[in-house]
Amino acid sequence: MSSDSNYIYEKTHCFTEYDTLKRVILCQPQYMTIRDVINDTQKKFKDEGIHIEKALEQHREFVHQLNEHGVETILLPYHKKYPEQVFTRDIGFTLGQTLFVAQMAHDVRQGEEKVLKVWLEDEEISYYDLIGDKIEGGDVIIDRDTIYIGLSNRTNEDAVRHVESLLTNFDVKAIPFKETYLHLDCVFNVLSPEVALIYPEALTKEDIEYFSSKYELIEVSKEEQFTLGTNVLSIGNNKVFSLPNNKKVNEQMRAKDFEVLEVEYDEIIKSGGSFRCSTLPILRER
Repeated sequence: MSSDSNYIYEKTHCFTEYDTLKRVILCQPQYMTIRDVINDTQKKFKDEGIHIEKALEQHREFVHQLNEHGVETILLPYHKKYPEQVFTRDIGFTLGQTLFVAQMAHDVRQGEEKVLKVWLEDEEISYYDLIGDKIEGGDVIIDRDTIYIGLSNRTNEDAVRHVESLLTNFDVKAIPFKETYLHLDCVFNVLSPEVALIYPEALTKEDIEYFSSKYELIEVSKEEQFTLGTNVLSIGNNKVFSLPNNKKVNEQMRAKDFEVLEVEYDEIIKSGGSFRCSTLPILRER
């Protein structure tokens, strides 16, 4: 794998959640199923199950809309033994010019990272393998020189310290939250330099005050947190993918001049993740 800095720069580059998205990794939900309940959303739909054809149709439309907005999409090969492989965000994350491959904390997801590594090696894209620390990309949110890392049952303090030691030019902030909400991006997300989404019930008073000092906060209701109202995907130029049924969140984002791109995704969120969970950005341009 090349170590030339220009080579790395053109293939992996991400300093925010909201710069123009140019290249992103996804995986079709061909074998998506609720095998082990991980959050309240999955708990509700466990008996109902997932309609795979509908999930595939919704995922295809999401990919199509990404392409229509100038985003190159890479689809990883899917495998029957990985029922949550659609949620590519968790298997890695790009911070600055470094693509990290995560070590999955949950048994049902271990091995997904091998599929990503094969693709990266085939494409001759350098990566840093985070071996030994539990960390998943849903807990990692970046905003210029600040990296927020959620402390959950999927990401531990050792991982935060490890990332901090590797990225000394960044301010790495650990954000504890109620573990029932799985990942940080299920309760907090940054939309722009000025605006963020937040579900206050899951966070500490200190962190809510901290976020309030940095951003105009759009508070997500309990009902719309359940339908993953914070788990939107920003693709740059104030454009945000969001579920049509999260009407209050969408209305508040539009009031702050965001263009809300509504795509049906209700079949996929049955498994506990939405648009951000389903995407691993590797290249964003300011």
